[in-house]
Amino acid sequence: METLVDQGNVLFILLGAIMVLAMHAGFAFLEVGTVREKNQVNALAKIMADFSISTIAYFFIGYGIAYGMNFYDAASALSEKSAYELVKFFFLLTFAAAIPAIISGGIAERARFNPQLIASFILVGFLYPLFEGAIWNGNYGFQEFLTNQFGAPFNDFAGSVVVHGMGGWIALAAVLILGARHGRYTKDGKLNAFAPSSIPFLALGSWILTVGWFGFNVMSAQTLDGVTGLVAVNSLMAMVGGTLAALVAGKNDPGFLYNGPLAGLVAVCAGSNLFHPLGALSVGLVAGALFVWTFSLTQNKWKIDDVLGVWPLHGICGAWGGIAAGIFGLEILGGLGGVTFMSQLIGTISGVIVALVGGFIIYGLVHKALNIRLTQEEEFQGADLSIHKINSISSD
Repeated sequence: METLVDQGNVLFILLGAIMVLAMHAGFAFLEVGTVREKNQVNALAKIMADFSISTIAYFFIGYGIAYGMNFYDAASALSEKSAYELVKFFFLLTFAAAIPAIISGGIAERARFNPQLIASFILVGFLYPLFEGAIWNGNYGFQEFLTNQFGAPFNDFAGSVVVHGMGGWIALAAVLILGARHGRYTKDGKLNAFAPSSIPFLALGSWILTVGWFGFNVMSAQTLDGVTGLVAVNSLMAMVGGTLAALVAGKNDPGFLYNGPLAGLVAVCAGSNLFHPLGALSVGLVAGALFVWTFSLTQNKWKIDDVLGVWPLHGICGAWGGIAAGIFGLEILGGLGGVTFMSQLIGTISGVIVALVGGFIIYGLVHKALNIRLTQEEEFQGADLSIHKINSISSD
């Protein structure tokens, strides 16, 4: 019977790992559709290479920092409990690798390939696991401190802050260090519109991410005895709320529309195991509108050239999700309880600080040592030809 339970848990978390792995195709096509045609090949190549380098960094370094274990034992030892720990690593790797995938969208069209891979290795191998371990493994006494001071630990069930917030705020640092794309803003500060190369590819990326997200959230239970349909329906309601809010606030703009469900899903991750479905819908509605508003401010007023809007989408909406778990997760608002607003607020702020400071340090050092930015000529030519020596569409 115990073997059957172990095998069931392995299959459960393996399906989650496969679904989240598929989300990386969503990241790729979302970027392919948003960038200009001369950068499409680069967008696809970055996500594939980033995932591979993240696997090496997380296997040999990051997972050990976060969870205090490694995989150097004999295969017979690793096969205990149907090799559950190995498959758990695979599942959590897909989360870790989402960090560079998120950042990729922010710094698109002007980042050199190899320096970005080096930055990705450092982020996944060292920075991300520090915060991941503190929240999801109880490292460094941070969760114990919050529990003692405010009555509950920081609840981030599926990574609104641990994954999305971290990725979004690191991306902000990277975007600011690299600066805007040449020609994005005129000398008097006016915005030059760089139209997406393919709305269908953008939509495809959004749909792949949306479908995979149910593995991201539901399978975060990690075992069959912890799974609950509440997470699935809350994810659905937040997705719908984000979509409708972005549709209205974005005035039918397809770019906003297809990012709306992602905004809702980013925000619901933290409290998806706690919310009432109506609470999840509310969280999604706020996230969809918040994304449209902050994306417009970022591009037009603050002159931050975040190509895919990953800071508004993952950074801002992720932070909102972390805080929202301390509001809509309360029993008085229909939630399951077991959370406090102050723990959620402090946990969220801590994630933002770690990501922002760490992002500036890592990208600052990599940029100073290796120059992570393409030259103006290379950027004008496009990353496809400058880096990969090929166009996305043959002229023959």
